This record gives sequence, C-alpha cells and structure tokens, in this order.
Amino acid sequence: MKIELIPLQQHGDERGLLIALEEEHNIPFPIKRVYYMFDTLQGIRRGFHAHKKTRQLAIAIKGSCSFLFDDGKEKKNIILNDPAQGLMIEPYVWHEMYDFSDDCILMVLADDVYDESDYIRNYQDFISRVIL
Repeated sequence: MKIELIPLQQHGDERGLLIALEEEHNIPFPIKRVYYMFDTLQGIRRGFHAHKKTRQLAIAIKGSCSFLFDDGKEKKNIILNDPAQGLMIEPYVWHEMYDFSDDCILMVLADDVYDESDYIRNYQDFISRVIL
C-alpha cells in the first residue's frame, strides 16, 4: 500500500506563514467538500470506513493525530502533525483516526459531496470487497 504525503508550499515572512490550497494544482483533484474535526476527546477513534470512489486529502492544520490505513492486505500507521503536509486517502482504503492532540484541528478536502452510498462502514464488508 502506498501512502502519499503531499507537501504544501509555505509562503511567509516576519508576519507569519500562509499556505494556499488550489484544486488540481497542489490538491490533485477538484475540491467539492471541505470539513474539519476539532475538540475530539482523548481516547476517541474516528473514521471506521472506506470510500468506494471519493478521494480525500487530510491536513492537520493544528496539532496532530494518527491514522490507521488498511487496504485488506496490509495495515500502516502514520502520524499527521505538519500543517504543510497533506495525507491522501484513496478509495478502498479503510481508515481510522486516533490519538488526537488536545489542540488538533483536522481538515479534510474531498473530491465529491457527501453521499452515504459511497461509504463502506462495515469492516467485514470492506474486506469482502477488497480480497479477491
């Protein structure tokens, strides 16, 4: 399983830093949805699903959290803690987020609007779809 971290170019001077997000430029897809998570309580895990077609890019714009990725063949964990780095979440990759820092703000950009039929929320159903 390939995990892709996308560098996001910082611009700044003595006043501070700025990162611009532009669809199909530094974001490799059209942006149709943006959402973010914050004030996640300690010990809480989120996600627990895969998408059939939606591609996403997660950015820890403040703080940090960890991701578990599972493609049905292997599992990988990654810590996201740099606001100048985006983590790609491809279709048919089960993902869970955990170990949110108290100050974590996790923003996610998606290439499609919310559609419940795009979600695979049952792990055994996910495994049956990805294992041939």
